[in-house]
Amino acid sequence: MNHVSTRSEEQFKHFDQATFAQVDDDIAAPMSRIPGRNWWIALACSGSLMLLGMSLIAYTVRTGIGVWGNNSPVFWAFDIVNFVFWIGIGHAGTLISAILFLFRQPWRNAIARFAEAMTIFAVMTAAMFPLIHMGRPWLAHWVFPYPNDMSIWVNFRSPLVWDVFAISTYFTVSLLFWYIGLIPDLAAMRERAATKVHRVVYSVLSWGWTGLNRHWRHYERAYLILAGLSTPLVVSVHTIVSFDFATSVIPGWHTTILPPYFVAGAVFSGFAMVLTVLILLRRIFHLEHLITLNHLDHMNKVVLATGLMVGYAYGIEIFTAWYSQEQAEMAMIVNRITGPYWWAFLLMFSCNVLVPQAHWSRRARRSIPIMFAVSILVNIGMWFERFVIIVTSLHRDYLPGSWGMYMPTLVDLGILAGSFGMFFTLVLLFVRTLPVISMTEVKATLPGAQIGQKLPVPARLPKVEEVNV
Repeated sequence: MNHVSTRSEEQFKHFDQATFAQVDDDIAAPMSRIPGRNWWIALACSGSLMLLGMSLIAYTVRTGIGVWGNNSPVFWAFDIVNFVFWIGIGHAGTLISAILFLFRQPWRNAIARFAEAMTIFAVMTAAMFPLIHMGRPWLAHWVFPYPNDMSIWVNFRSPLVWDVFAISTYFTVSLLFWYIGLIPDLAAMRERAATKVHRVVYSVLSWGWTGLNRHWRHYERAYLILAGLSTPLVVSVHTIVSFDFATSVIPGWHTTILPPYFVAGAVFSGFAMVLTVLILLRRIFHLEHLITLNHLDHMNKVVLATGLMVGYAYGIEIFTAWYSQEQAEMAMIVNRITGPYWWAFLLMFSCNVLVPQAHWSRRARRSIPIMFAVSILVNIGMWFERFVIIVTSLHRDYLPGSWGMYMPTLVDLGILAGSFGMFFTLVLLFVRTLPVISMTEVKATLPGAQIGQKLPVPARLPKVEEVNV
């Protein structure tokens, strides 16, 4: 197979200058080349962190959650902080893929595939934390409502049970949505397979796709249905996660602003994580002509808009506490801002409200160093937002005698690092085994792909074996 050599951004200012064969070549290049040294170094680092986290989880299961920093009254700490953070990260994939697909936004095409995969990896990482938080993960099946010989049913009034339904449904639909979109590209990879093993694997995964009109009709119908099912999940999943807090009577949690606040924050952090990883991938695999500055510019606008929503929610929280004249609520807000965890609130507010304001400038939105720094700081700020919501609301109860301070242990920090290791290990394996960008959707936006458009003059004519179905 004659692959096109690596091209710089100067050679392809816009991806509409590429031909159909060149799009296939460039997207398939990371899977057909031998991984470079940087990829192996990144995999070694992320894999080491993942193994560290898994070892500490095994140690926790063997010893008990007393090895964490949780105490009375802070019974929820790093485990639930990490759970809510990673569930939020998984929201951008469904938003980019489903909602923007329904609104026919063409800028989603080059970034939707990776965002969908990131949703799967983030939900898998998030699901790990409630499991170990139980203390007895081998009894996790008790949260599922199935008939058993003891006639014991779960408490359907508990928001924790709602989490099980919401997250499992979200994961299942997101996985199907991601896989259905992969089928035409898997068939293209089948035709490009260099070995018999690869060809058999791609043949099985593509389910006999040959590009017939009947196949395309069924594909488009299934994709549209799954997009319609996925869209309400963007709102419902993190709304239900917020009910873990909003349905309680704890000051700082018992408020109706939490559902929309959590949804906006989830999209905010999710887009920031997509930006963080995409900026690295487009640079490492030379995909600047496919993932252009225009795509990143649109994503930065979403980050700015959702950042304003999150800042508005912060203001509403403070206003609600003042307007209610409820002594406990006002004391909680004052404690968040001036108490022993003031530094966490300052980090949260600075990273989530002040830093994204840089994106009002078009030059900043199209500057790779600036957008990369903003995305990193937003992820840091959103993690500390969950820390502030959970820890600062719990560490001071109604009675001074019930007050306490939470300090994470090395086991807490190791499991947190292990979660990032697991996420980035899955990302690195994904970019080496499956198309990180949708070949089909990118080619559909090229000149000549639509009826009535003129075909571009290619830099070279593709060979017969390079023309994919």
